[in-house]
Amino acid sequence: MTRTSAPELLVLHAVRRLGFADVPAITATAGTAPEQTARLLSEAQQQGLLRHTGFVGLEGWSLTDRGRIENERQLALEREEADPEGTIRAAHRAFLPLNARLLRAVSAWQTIGTGEDPLAPNDHGDAVRDARTLDDLARIGAELRPVNARLSGVLTRFTGYDLRYLAALGKARSGDPRWVDGSDVDSCHRVWFQLHEDLVATLGIDRRTEQG
Repeated sequence: MTRTSAPELLVLHAVRRLGFADVPAITATAGTAPEQTARLLSEAQQQGLLRHTGFVGLEGWSLTDRGRIENERQLALEREEADPEGTIRAAHRAFLPLNARLLRAVSAWQTIGTGEDPLAPNDHGDAVRDARTLDDLARIGAELRPVNARLSGVLTRFTGYDLRYLAALGKARSGDPRWVDGSDVDSCHRVWFQLHEDLVATLGIDRRTEQG
């Protein structure tokens, strides 16, 4: 049976996945009510787990070192209780080859490569080439769905990554290239990065030494 995470974990973990975010973004990511989110953020700040900062007209929340340690402690305890059979770790092993393919596809989307400059930016003037990359991303998205289903079968907070990815891909196919790799929209790459962060955090993995 799938497990629903505690609100305290969801809010703290949402901040980790987002890196730096305001209350509406944290609320949407955590799936908590706005007033509950605000209360839990304030409580976590009082405990030294979060900091609230503002600069150049922006303000938001981020984890402190203590908050990162606490989030990892919460995640480890939750995984121990919810996943004794190691389903999340097995799903992570299935995710890794998809991750390598995703990175290659995003690189192909961002750079065109010429004899003079192998890293020349893609101006998206070659519609056929871009269509091939979008097809690659679609195949990756299709293969992500069963992996995501295994994860959400253990923890409900994993639900929806595949749907968000496919929604972004649909918008990219409609003609807006930002939806492949944009950082200011819920793009394919942004969704993928958040899922990857969710997995390594849940499993206590250091990305620098990540292995299947």
